[in-house]
Amino acid sequence: MSSVSARTIVICSGKGGVGKTTLTANLGIALARLGHRVTVLDADFGLRNLDLLLGLENRIVYTAQDVLGETCRLEQALVKHKQVPSLTLLPAGNPRMLEWLTPEDMQRIVALLAARADYVLIDAPAGVEQGFRNAAEAAAEAIVVTNPEVSAVRDADRVIGLLGTMNVQPVQLVLNRVRPRMVMNQEMLSVDEVSDLLALPLLGLVVEDEQVIVSTNRGEPLTLKDNPSPAGRDYRDIARRLCGEKVPLNDPTRERRGLRARLLHKLRTTTGFF
Repeated sequence: MSSVSARTIVICSGKGGVGKTTLTANLGIALARLGHRVTVLDADFGLRNLDLLLGLENRIVYTAQDVLGETCRLEQALVKHKQVPSLTLLPAGNPRMLEWLTPEDMQRIVALLAARADYVLIDAPAGVEQGFRNAAEAAAEAIVVTNPEVSAVRDADRVIGLLGTMNVQPVQLVLNRVRPRMVMNQEMLSVDEVSDLLALPLLGLVVEDEQVIVSTNRGEPLTLKDNPSPAGRDYRDIARRLCGEKVPLNDPTRERRGLRARLLHKLRTTTGFF
């Protein structure tokens, strides 16, 4: 675990494809726009994508592998975001790094980054294999990302259990791709159900939003915009909560449940139905 003053946070998930890297990119931008020095570390050496989501793929010269091998200085490997200069990316190295990278190597990289940043966000590979363990061992805190689907929640629970053995605290939850209509139709787990199952404090939820796909394809995170789409606002609120602000949780499924309850009550009292 890191012992430096910067906040070092591993962003992880059990199941792949739940939006972990998208959250990392948007959260990094949002924190930087709030005035913090932020470095995002792509620790998914097998399937690196963080550079693509940030639109920085054509500016990479050196990687974490070069920093560890001392073939370049850290400053040479860090890629600064043009629109938000207080955000930097340390790209993942060659996939062959997985064969020899150790938790101590990852701790060394994160310590170097933490010496020059307020937040270090570590985008861990999905699953519970060695890549995840390397990333988690270098962090002081964790954000677990999941979708409101049974398989994703079960895999997230496995990750949470492993984080508990690594003394990573606090561990907070982000529920991604929430679809209010499906929740109302009982076709998807509700926010409360997922929170109860995983027994984690809810840092935030992100509604399903087609603009997420558009933004990732363009390499332009939603939080770059002053007036983002619904998911962009959710990412921004998550960043503010992470900084300690008291931001009310916008749960659209709760509003719909309240409306449904009022309608049912009205039907019962005025028509005698039910």
